[in-house]
Amino acid sequence: MAEAQEDIKLSADAAIVMEASTGRVIWEKNADERRYPASMTKMMTGLLTLENLSADTEVLISANAAATEDVPMGLLPGEMLSSAELLNGLLMLSDNGAAVALAEQIGGSVSSFAEMMNAKAEKLGMENTHFVNPNGLTNAEHYSTARDMAKLARHVMQNERFREIVGQQKALLRWSIPKNKMLAAENTNELLGKYEGMTGIKTGWTQAAGGCLAASAKQGGLELIVIVMHAETPKDRFKDAEKLLDYGFEHTRLVRGVNKERFRGSAWVKDGREAKVDLHLAEDINFPLVDAEEKSNYKVVYDVKKVLAAPVKKGQKAGTAKLLYKGEQVGEVDILADKNVGQGSDILSWLVGVFEPVFDRL
Repeated sequence: MAEAQEDIKLSADAAIVMEASTGRVIWEKNADERRYPASMTKMMTGLLTLENLSADTEVLISANAAATEDVPMGLLPGEMLSSAELLNGLLMLSDNGAAVALAEQIGGSVSSFAEMMNAKAEKLGMENTHFVNPNGLTNAEHYSTARDMAKLARHVMQNERFREIVGQQKALLRWSIPKNKMLAAENTNELLGKYEGMTGIKTGWTQAAGGCLAASAKQGGLELIVIVMHAETPKDRFKDAEKLLDYGFEHTRLVRGVNKERFRGSAWVKDGREAKVDLHLAEDINFPLVDAEEKSNYKVVYDVKKVLAAPVKKGQKAGTAKLLYKGEQVGEVDILADKNVGQGSDILSWLVGVFEPVFDRL
């Protein structure tokens, strides 16, 4: 984080401003204190839906989903919608029943889906988060922090389909059963179309959580993510987010670092059809500078696995480019595999497995 931090008057108890491409924190307030995340939870539900269901998967609305508190879609037992339509309702209207329906479709039950949520949170480095439901309805064991929610928001906004959904101001939702049922949905994020460059993301509100908001905006190539937790009123969360975005854009600039097209990397593969896979950066590494900071104080350190076990999937994380400012890590960009490598009996790949301890010491 920048060495000096301006005092910003907020209604929210906890908040954070993060540069999206690297995850560098620009400003924070009580960012590691646990709060109820309310419907910002649905970012995780949406992510797991995109990872586990095709857009045309038909989802049956159970009695449990229909009976969930606060269902602006008016879901009824026995109705059926595609996962794509439910995602619109989940992320635009914040429909709690849609979250339950998707959780049941993917995990078989809400509790099993919560286990998937927590496993994903651990992978994303969300160290102070625990989920027990897919919608964020208040539960003492369902909590997160502004920093963890920013990590999640940064990750989900790297998914183009997710970005498309949360960037919509309006959409027409259509049911599969009954076929004639439709609903005009308007995004609960009031900053869309109002704040310059607004790209998403997700609102949240309960009496216990107060006003919550994950917001992102992009101006001149710089994208910022803001998390607001426990604002006094639903309107205050938007006012707070605007203040934080204004601060971030005023004080932060990006300068060119490492072009992803020029990065060259590779990893050995054991027990595969091939013995080696090329690697690439998930995105360009640009250096976010705050106020008078100098580019020369940045350094990029590459932490890459030397040996991957087949099967390797295209896009699989194989390492991290760590961004250091004056020796302190301030951000990171994933390093990914270029292609699929299936399990097999390539002789060189077999030898990689045999001599893996040697590779690890190199």
